[in-house]
Parts: sequence; C-alpha cells; structure tokens
Amino acid sequence: MSGATTVATVLCAVRGAREAEVVTTLAAPGLQVTRRCADVVELLAAAAAGAGRVAVVSCDLPALDRQAIVDLHAHGVRVVALAPGGTWEEGRLRAYGVDAVVDLDSAPDALRDVVRAVLPLREAEPGAPGAVRPVAGGATADPGPAPRLGRTVAVWGPTGAPGRTTVATNLAAELAGPPPARRARPPRRERRPADVDVPAAVPPSPDAEVLLVDADTYGGSVAQRLGLLDESPGLAAAARSAGQGALDAAGLVALAPTVLPRVRVLTGLTRAARWPELPGASLDAVWEVARSVADWTVVDCGFGIERDELLTYDTRAPQRNDATWSALAAADVVVVVGAGDPVGLQRLVRALDELAETGACVGAARAVVVNRVRASVVGPRPERAVRDAMSRYASVDDLHVVPEDAAVDLGLREGRTLAESAPTSPARRALAQLAAHVREAAPPGRGAAHGLVLEAAH
Repeated sequence: MSGATTVATVLCAVRGAREAEVVTTLAAPGLQVTRRCADVVELLAAAAAGAGRVAVVSCDLPALDRQAIVDLHAHGVRVVALAPGGTWEEGRLRAYGVDAVVDLDSAPDALRDVVRAVLPLREAEPGAPGAVRPVAGGATADPGPAPRLGRTVAVWGPTGAPGRTTVATNLAAELAGPPPARRARPPRRERRPADVDVPAAVPPSPDAEVLLVDADTYGGSVAQRLGLLDESPGLAAAARSAGQGALDAAGLVALAPTVLPRVRVLTGLTRAARWPELPGASLDAVWEVARSVADWTVVDCGFGIERDELLTYDTRAPQRNDATWSALAAADVVVVVGAGDPVGLQRLVRALDELAETGACVGAARAVVVNRVRASVVGPRPERAVRDAMSRYASVDDLHVVPEDAAVDLGLREGRTLAESAPTSPARRALAQLAAHVREAAPPGRGAAHGLVLEAAH
C-alpha cells in the first residue's frame, strides 16, 4: 500500500474559531476530514463507528482526559493534540498519552505532516506505546512512558481470604531490607509447626525503597493491617491526579506516608462502593510513576479478574475489576496466594488456570504461595501433602510454603510486620525466602521475568 494512494480519515474535535482553520488545513491530498465533533462523547462515538483513523483535538476540549485517549486508542484511532508550545497544557496532553502535540502557532504544513506521520508509524508498530518521531515545523514528540527503573510485584489470589494482604505487607517489609531495631517487648516463644520445613535463617537483603499499594476494591485492609488509624484513600487520590495528567513523583510521594523504614503506603478505598474511582487507565499511569519513586512497588490486589461482558460494548463504562487487571498487566512478578486447606487448594488450582486463560500477566514471573499450612486440616506431613497436590493438579513444582504461625496473629494485633514483632518466627523466615526469590526473578535493570512459579502461605 503506497503512501500516495493512502487516505487518512480524520476526526476533528477542535473548539472555537480555530476549528474552521484546522479543517481547511487538513483539506489536502491524502487527508480527509470525515467528522467534525463537538465534544468527547461525539468523538468517541465516531471512533467506535470507524469513521476516522486520526483524531485532531484541542487542549481545551471538555472531558478530555487519559481515559478518553485510552478509549480512542482502543478503537485504533491515533490522537494529535493542539496546544501552545512549552506550556502546562502541552505537558498535560503528554501525560494523557496522546501520540503527538502540535504547536498552535506552527505552520499549517506541520499539522498535515504530523497527521500523515502518526498513522503509518503506529501501523508499523501496532504493539508499541504511543510515540511519534519529531516532525519539523513546530510538532513535538511524545516522550513515551517513564523509564522503568523500579519493579512491580502484584500479590493476587482467589476468594476466601487466603492471606493476600498478610503476604503483601510482609513481602514489602522484606524487600525493603534489614528490619529496624526490635522494640522493647520480647516476642512470644516461637515453636516450629510439626512436619513443616522452614528456612533455618533469614537470607541477607539489600536496602531498597518500597511502595506498598492497596488496590483491593472489594475489601482493602492494608491500613488496618499496619495500624494506620487515620485512613484516607491515597490510591484514589493518585488515580484522580493521573487521570488529569497531573501526577508526578513528588505528588505520589506526598500521598504515600512512610510507615516503616524505606516503606511507604498508598492506602486503599474506605468503602467497596467507591471502586469506580480506580479506573484502569489512570492506574496504569500510577504504576509508571511508582517505578520512578520506589525500587519495588508491591500491590495488594482484589480477587476478581473476570470481565463484565455486557459492559465490554460500552468502552466508557467502568469495569469492576479494572484495578486488579491494571496491576497484573504492569507486574514484573505476580505472587499467587492460596490457603493451605482442601477448599483453598482447590480454589488455588482453579485460579491458576483462570489466570493463565485471561492472559492478564503475560511476560511476568509467577509466584504461587500456599498459606497457613498445618497438619490439623491437611493431615500428617502437611507440607509434603500440599507440594504433592500442587504438583499433581497444577504442575507447580517450585512451591513456597508459609506455615501456620501464631506470630502472625500477634503482628496483626499490634499492627506490625513479622520482621518487627517476631523476626525469627517460621512464617517470617518463609516470607523472607519468598522475598529473596522475588529479587532473583526480577533483578535490577531487567524487565518482566519469565517462567517463575512461586507459592506462598499466610
């Protein structure tokens, strides 16, 4: 298909007197304005109907936000935005994820050149993030996503309270490095659970900055787990800022207080009914900013990963499980947590199949965790029984087992992690080994790992 015979159909959504000027400018060989849209709703409807392949929008278009750009991209429409060069409007549009920004005062040829350029580049690289090369005549290029310096760990598991939050909070503490000095109160005498092998020592760990995020939209409890009394939905505030293109590293740090040395917490929703405040498109931006803030971002996810098929035809309708999907898609390592009892193991086996079928975390290392393993419900030699069952029914051979441990209840009562309240407890040593495995799965400077299966308990 030659460039001379290709006609780029354009949707124009420009406000004010400049609209006629833009439409006249785009009346050129190879370009055709097929629809003049008054607002974002009309623009999205035209995009869904396949009326155009490039959208030209003005920076002051009402209701234009990151979600609108994501929806346009989902319909195969590239977005060229008009904004004064070097202004905050230009920066906001870049944060939205537009494909190119053109200076309003540039020559008419610049706009035509950019509209012609974005579509062939995107078709040549259909899976690439939105970015176009600099074009002469006043156009500026989208710098693309922020450098992926930090790594993201999503802690997920099936329904039934298998211990996702416990694993997430303690994993964050272990990834942050050596625990702080122990407090005055000595821990209870710790007993090793019968027939459960636990590591004899905690592996050494380097210091790292960690961001713990509560993205469970069904029953977030990270704040309570860590004893935070003044709970405010920090993640919802970050998502709102990201949706408006205003979230940066300083803003994210301000929303995430430090609760442990080198560990910040972005608290979750106070009520499950507020789940529409966490749209996936906004959270995608939050995870990218988090990579520049912390060496590790540990996300406590909700259990649901099913899609509402009735809503897939309405791209503007929020999806109940968008937050979990967004976290899984961004993760370098996915830790799958299941309960160590017959019902929990059956749910875990099914959940692993469901997770693989969804393709939600393609390219990420997978860690399966079986929690609260105990002889009273599994029978004699519980660890061996759990390993045999997971190997037989889920083909999971590299399993991390967390034993039932009263020290976890003590930490929950006092709002402290195991590294603080019971540093030599069996559960803490098992979770420290899990943290060491996660570090190996996603070392610094490396993208998503492949082929790792981890299993955690508690």
